[in-house]
Amino acid sequence: MLLALLVFVLGAGAVIGGYALFMYAPQAMARRQMDLRLSALVSPSASSDGADESVVRHAVESSMPAIDRMVARTKHGSTLAKLVEQSGLRTSPGAVVGGAIALGAGLGFLAMILTRQILSVPVAFIMGASLPFAFVMNRRSARMKVFEEQFPDALDLLSRALRAGHAFQTALGMVGDELKAPVGPEFKKTFDQQNFGLPLRDALNQLAERVFVLDVKFFVTAVLIQRETGGNLSEILDNLAHVVRERFKIRRQVRVHTAHGRFTAFILLSLPAVLAIALTLLNPDHMAPLFHERMGQMSLMIAMVMQAIGFVWIQKVIKIEV
Repeated sequence: MLLALLVFVLGAGAVIGGYALFMYAPQAMARRQMDLRLSALVSPSASSDGADESVVRHAVESSMPAIDRMVARTKHGSTLAKLVEQSGLRTSPGAVVGGAIALGAGLGFLAMILTRQILSVPVAFIMGASLPFAFVMNRRSARMKVFEEQFPDALDLLSRALRAGHAFQTALGMVGDELKAPVGPEFKKTFDQQNFGLPLRDALNQLAERVFVLDVKFFVTAVLIQRETGGNLSEILDNLAHVVRERFKIRRQVRVHTAHGRFTAFILLSLPAVLAIALTLLNPDHMAPLFHERMGQMSLMIAMVMQAIGFVWIQKVIKIEV
């Protein structure tokens, strides 16, 4: 009875929490974004403390400053911070690590209750702890793909601004104001950095570090070489935009040719799970030892690990760099 009550409470809490997150999280995020925009519009003279103005950019502390400081002291703290920045999420490395620990502990406790096997606890903890990092990496990859899709439009806008007689720094600001995220904010950040005194070379190099897209490195290299040797920068940007668009065409053709392999990977990954569910519904007594016996549980864990390895292997085979 205690086990059933605990499972019911956890399930009900998960459902209620998911519903509350789905209903109230968008409103909270929109309200927070509005507050940030309003605070950015407040003039410096409106401050009541009369503090000296400064152009130094200060890092905003998160709700977990202690974990942030601990993560910053570690070897991979800067890597995680760069990963969070590249993902575009309004969070901090400490929040990601704290969420990973909490989620891993929760899944480990749930696995211990359901399976009553001590070996399932570390497996469940690793799976739960890896979910926040996987989410951040997925958001980063999605954001970089959108950036890569929008990058030719940014090059075209830069080229047209240069042909109209604007300076390159002014053209960067126009791209930041005209284009939407993620291209616009990244170019706007580069424009603000050089506008506040950072050399243009360093600002462009930081853009290439924040955005790990090969075309951005080509763009930065072309601009820096043109500023040293001279030449028609607008024509260079037009040629680069043409090359990027042609690469997208080739990539879509490759995606069409590898569709069979990707479909095979998803079928091989989903077929055992669907078959297990169907057999459980048709003949529960036949599948019961697989879930309740120690040997069956070990077989399930080994099967899931092998399925994951096979899926990753197929993805590596069908992935073609263009």
